[in-house]
Amino acid sequence: MSKAVIINGGNTRKSRLTAIHQQVGRFLEQKGIGHHSIYVHELPAIDLLTANFASEEILEANALVEEADIVVILTPIYKASYTGILKTYLDLLPQKALVDKRIVPIAIGGSLGHLLAIEYALKPVLSVLGATEIFNTVYFLDRQIERLEADGYRIDEEAEQRLNVELLKLAPAKIIN
Repeated sequence: MSKAVIINGGNTRKSRLTAIHQQVGRFLEQKGIGHHSIYVHELPAIDLLTANFASEEILEANALVEEADIVVILTPIYKASYTGILKTYLDLLPQKALVDKRIVPIAIGGSLGHLLAIEYALKPVLSVLGATEIFNTVYFLDRQIERLEADGYRIDEEAEQRLNVELLKLAPAKIIN
């Protein structure tokens, strides 16, 4: 059975990134893929900022990455790059933490002008961490995720379809005899 970890590089659980996180979680559940989530902003800030490799919370998060076959990385795009808090966590992963893992980078930004931020900023870091199977980036525009009054979100149908195309690549194919 495959295991997955969702690394959420946002700075709150109350953002449009949450809608994507929830959609990814539902997909993994529907496909019978066990998963955990790492909310980077909830890790101890002092451990992230001082690169405390011995931190119990960092070691626990790293163990989730180590056990996973699939790593989904979520980030908003701020000032043409992925978030700094995501970078601080990635810096605390062991050198080859992403070897033999399927990686799905997902980002959300305010304009199409930030679309390539993942290609030129995040993917090289993932490669240095040993990632060789990096799926296509799924990029959302802020306006493609609507906040609902009932404390939920609605993802634009076209954007959700693009996400599902990449996520379907993660689902193990069933062999029919």
